[in-house]
Amino acid sequence: MKDSLICFKRMCEVVLGGAVLIALAGCLGPKYKRPVYPAPPAFRGADDAAIISDAKDSLGDQQWSEVFREPELQTLIRTALANNYDIRIAAQRVLEQQAQVQVTRAQQLPQLSVGGTGIGAALPSNVGGTSIASPLAVGSFNLSAAWTPDFWGLYRKQTEAARAQLLAQTWAQRAVRLTLVQQVATTYIQLRTLDRQLEITKQTLKVRQDSVELTGRLERGGSIPLSDLRQAEQLLYTATSQLPQLEQQVQQQENALSLLLGANPGPIAHTDPKAVTPPPQDLPVGLTSQLLERRPDIRQAEQTLIAANAQIAVARAQFFPQLSISGSGGVGGDQFSNIFDPSGKTIYGIGSLAQPIFQGGKLRGQLKLSRETEKEMVINYQKTIAGAFRDVSNALIALNKQRAYREQQEKLVGAAEDATRLARLRYKGGATSYLEVLTTDSNLFTAQLTLATAQQGEALTLVQLYGSLGGGWQ
Repeated sequence: MKDSLICFKRMCEVVLGGAVLIALAGCLGPKYKRPVYPAPPAFRGADDAAIISDAKDSLGDQQWSEVFREPELQTLIRTALANNYDIRIAAQRVLEQQAQVQVTRAQQLPQLSVGGTGIGAALPSNVGGTSIASPLAVGSFNLSAAWTPDFWGLYRKQTEAARAQLLAQTWAQRAVRLTLVQQVATTYIQLRTLDRQLEITKQTLKVRQDSVELTGRLERGGSIPLSDLRQAEQLLYTATSQLPQLEQQVQQQENALSLLLGANPGPIAHTDPKAVTPPPQDLPVGLTSQLLERRPDIRQAEQTLIAANAQIAVARAQFFPQLSISGSGGVGGDQFSNIFDPSGKTIYGIGSLAQPIFQGGKLRGQLKLSRETEKEMVINYQKTIAGAFRDVSNALIALNKQRAYREQQEKLVGAAEDATRLARLRYKGGATSYLEVLTTDSNLFTAQLTLATAQQGEALTLVQLYGSLGGGWQ
């Protein structure tokens, strides 16, 4: 009884001393402090674009279904969020990191194990002149424990780093979700633009086929030279050569969208007439400081920085002695019937203390590596923020300039349509050659295709702005 009290007293002293050391261990690692980044007072381009720059509300806070209202596009986004391979891979990585946190945290806890042995044998009653009891039976049962007290915060900081990596992986998953919403919307708008260009080409093709038939009749009647017919055919073949190229792009774009949906290549529904429309006016972008909290890539970079900060404490803890405590207790006997006899009990404990003295500079190298890694993560965090402000600024500039470009392109198409109409009238009246009709018709066809591209560019500015503000992952 006295021996047990002495043992208990010493154990309490060890635990109390360990608690004091753990309390002092906080000085081993630098406390994380978010790096200061000078956010601009306003987004560049906000003054030129039709937005609300001083509102606390932001487009990035809205759900994607509130921004992209086309039912067809909403169905595609929902399907992609449910079935996309990148989304599923990102989710698995989060689960993997959760398991890694559990593995790392287990190092802080005592390890318990239980075991037993049993041997039975039937031997000759006399071997070598020695009498042996038969049958022979030996057995034991034991419980053992081992613990490495975390005096210097080694395992605690490793767990902290693992949890930060878990949060980083969670934010990475949200970044994948944001990117997927952008990709689906972008691909769908591009697909609808190709549909529009295909429609323009077919309309132009019909007009030019009629023109070839007319000039053919006039040439056979001797009213016009053969060169006019060949020029009309040139216009026709220019349109027919565009047709298979556009059809190829449509089908390949459908395949790209199918992959985003997690499906095999195949046709995709794309008939919504409002898919390629100008963005709404007065879009709120919110305050610049909000971007640091909303963008998932910024939050991911910060969690990676926090993990690197914790690794410095891990490297410092390697310089200090490590205490290991283990103990075991059990019972045993030479017969199965007396295995649990108290007289056969065994109890022992072992404590070891190891202090690194010389490792060829390995520990100092690890500490230096962790410090330099943290510096790199600070730079990466600042770079990510700078890239986010660039993305928003580029989107705002594009929002304004693409609108102006589309408006001017509409005027160009109007002028080209009128020029083509007048050229055909002059040609029918014999006031000009078919070359003028050829030139004006070609200019009109090019202008119409370019207008469709300009409308696509303007529609995509909403996708670009929404993604750059960190919207789409909620």
